[in-house]
Amino acid sequence: MNKEQLIADVAKSSGFSKKNAEKAVTSVLDAIFEALKQGEEVQLVGFGKFDVRRREARMGRSRKTGEEVELPAGKVPVFTAGLTLKNALN
Repeated sequence: MNKEQLIADVAKSSGFSKKNAEKAVTSVLDAIFEALKQGEEVQLVGFGKFDVRRREARMGRSRKTGEEVELPAGKVPVFTAGLTLKNALN
């Protein structure tokens, strides 16, 4: 499912117009994005948790040449599924 399909599903299930559903979906995604940029955790009970973790610098391998390259330290987004979501999938 891509963003356009998600917007269509939200519009259908909520009775919103497609334009209003797009605003709603975009607003939610923007709020999650901004919270993660600020280093905050976003927890949606039953669905899951979005968080930012620090990754240390490490050695990796170039896919093209096979030679070792240093991968810099940085921050990475992490999603952990909630129990309700896990149970729904199994």
